[in-house]
Amino acid sequence: MKLPISVFIITKNEEKHIEKTLQSVSLLDEVILVDSGSTDGTLAIAERYGAKIYSHPWQGYAKQKQYAMSLCSHEWVLNLDGDEAINTSLIEAFKTIMEQDKADSVRFWRNDIFIDKPLSSWSKKPNNHRFYKRSKSFFDDSRLAHESATVDGKEIFINETFDHFGYCSIEAITSKNNSYSGLKADEKFAKGKKFSNLKLITVFPLIFIKEYFIQRKIFSGRRGFILAVMDAYYAFIKEAKLYEHHQLKENK
Repeated sequence: MKLPISVFIITKNEEKHIEKTLQSVSLLDEVILVDSGSTDGTLAIAERYGAKIYSHPWQGYAKQKQYAMSLCSHEWVLNLDGDEAINTSLIEAFKTIMEQDKADSVRFWRNDIFIDKPLSSWSKKPNNHRFYKRSKSFFDDSRLAHESATVDGKEIFINETFDHFGYCSIEAITSKNNSYSGLKADEKFAKGKKFSNLKLITVFPLIFIKEYFIQRKIFSGRRGFILAVMDAYYAFIKEAKLYEHHQLKENK
């Protein structure tokens, strides 16, 4: 029997990775896919794997995910992007957590695949909470990027991983960083946040030091160095775009 878990995924033109995603959740009972206008093979692949497909105009990451979650029929839900995949070890952990019912939200490691392979096991992985009870969760639509469900309940961490293929190339990361930095700057500006001259000057070297040494990307060789630089640049460009917003406002 399949586990009574609803997977919800928002997509647009994810044919490169969506098959890996859908294959990985074949042991879960329901897959909800909310698409905002794919023109590639995403929907054909999703149909082949029996996903429940809904077309919904793009409203932003948080609103789109809130809508997708509202379509789920099970209490326990798993949020994945169309470039992510889980494994049987993680599914077994989900089963145990559901049987014990001692948590409302579960956090675990994210394994970023970069230039065709994971980083060194010595490099620290990021983590996300993607598995939670639907009735206790919602997405804050004031967050325009890096949205994550807010869960009213007990969160636990498990030593399991899922794979993320969305950072597979320098081009992919550069494109996402440009898009997300603009959204984060928009979000901060809308909330009345001021830019900081000090942060504009210091954020790049500080984030590089954090990522390369503290997060231990140094152990991932050239790929780790490249990622640390890109993370630092992302932090810098967010602040630069916030500065740009304020300058444009003053010049009106």
